Amino acid sequence: MHARFLVIGAGLSGLAAAIRLARFNDDVLLLEKHSRVGGLNSYYYRNNHLFETGLHAITNFAPKSLKKAPLNRLLRQLKIRREEIGLLQQIKSEVHFPSGQSLIFSNDFDLLRSQIDSKFHLSSDGFSRLVNFIDGCDPFLPGPYVSARQVLKRYISDQNLIDMILCPLLFYGSSWEDDIDFSQFVIMFRSIFQEGMFRPQGSIKEFLDLLLEKLELFGGTVRMHAPVRRITHKNRKVHSVILDNGEEITCDFLVSTIGSEETAVIVGGRSAETKLNRLGFIENIYQLPGSMCNRLPDDRTCIFYNTGNRFSFRKPDESVDLSSGVICLPFNFEGSEKSRDFIEVRTTHLANFDIWHSVSPDRSTYERLKKEIAVRSSGIAEQVIGTFTDQITFQDTFTPVTIQRYTGKIEGAIYGSPNKIKDGRTEYDNLFIAGTDQGFLGIVGSMLSGVTIVNQHILSRL
Repeated sequence: MHARFLVIGAGLSGLAAAIRLARFNDDVLLLEKHSRVGGLNSYYYRNNHLFETGLHAITNFAPKSLKKAPLNRLLRQLKIRREEIGLLQQIKSEVHFPSGQSLIFSNDFDLLRSQIDSKFHLSSDGFSRLVNFIDGCDPFLPGPYVSARQVLKRYISDQNLIDMILCPLLFYGSSWEDDIDFSQFVIMFRSIFQEGMFRPQGSIKEFLDLLLEKLELFGGTVRMHAPVRRITHKNRKVHSVILDNGEEITCDFLVSTIGSEETAVIVGGRSAETKLNRLGFIENIYQLPGSMCNRLPDDRTCIFYNTGNRFSFRKPDESVDLSSGVICLPFNFEGSEKSRDFIEVRTTHLANFDIWHSVSPDRSTYERLKKEIAVRSSGIAEQVIGTFTDQITFQDTFTPVTIQRYTGKIEGAIYGSPNKIKDGRTEYDNLFIAGTDQGFLGIVGSMLSGVTIVNQHILSRL
């Protein structure tokens, strides 16, 4: 079989790449190893109820008038109208640190400015200079790793404020321990603080269905249950992919969205080499009766918290690090339907893949550890948002092992390798990397990565 354009991985980046290709070309084939698209951001059913995976809040919100904003550029490239999605903005989010220290932010950047002016007035001028510097940066230019912490220290002397600024950005996009490459810091700072967060009006399933409809409308095809075992190549050009069932599909261009190291494994037929610690996460979902809306905060969407004397963001020595994390209240978006049967509270923490992997063969031990961590995590969340555990109707937990199993991400590291390939190029003339390992972060960023790689390296050649 031959497909002129192949895309590996039907996560959001792969879907975006395939749609963009299909707008201008016939013979676009998207390969997905699982039964559902979405990758990290998908869904499943329990007790006849749909649960979303991955999606807390989408960064990069922008009003329709800002034509050059990443969100609006993405929608234009994919021929999607904002009305087809329904964009619900966050109400407010918070960075919550010990001794009552907090920073509240929303989709209005002036709120964060005013919080820093009033709570960290000695750092106010430095923060303004930092913002001016960020505004003049181009984070997509290739370059060496630069520590964001070191850059922040040039402008802000208060270590606690540096940690509070970094906390949401690291949890929503860093693949480095205790830090982030400054170029990616700029991307995340703009995405979370200067632009803001939102979610689709419907479920992630409805959003994925919309993307599949667009792909089909433009003539593209997706094949499920089609894991790629190997990529063949000759004279620095990819020739074909070999599926697990032995089928060979030749191609002219190939875009891989499964990760740079993961792609290198199937190109070279070698084992993955993880030279740097990869950061894995654990997520807990607590389903509650809809009436609990009245008992929980009604004006907080995401709470990024830290309980330690110093904020630590690194692979923990134990199964999970509960000293920091994210508490998400997905019902707190502007325009969300408040009268519903069920709501959710979600918690996210750093986790140690090695420990979870070592206990996973013993199913009873693995499940027991998940339940233990879920109880401990909910207890910490209650200290921040109030009591809710007495009303839990359903609970589920995803570990780094779960994420590796369903996404193929090495060690379940959702933000991929610390080493990014900013231009998406590989040593093969017709093979390109898109998605998280290309360096665009967040859902909008990941999708824009798929579009950008197609525009720069494939459509420009045709």
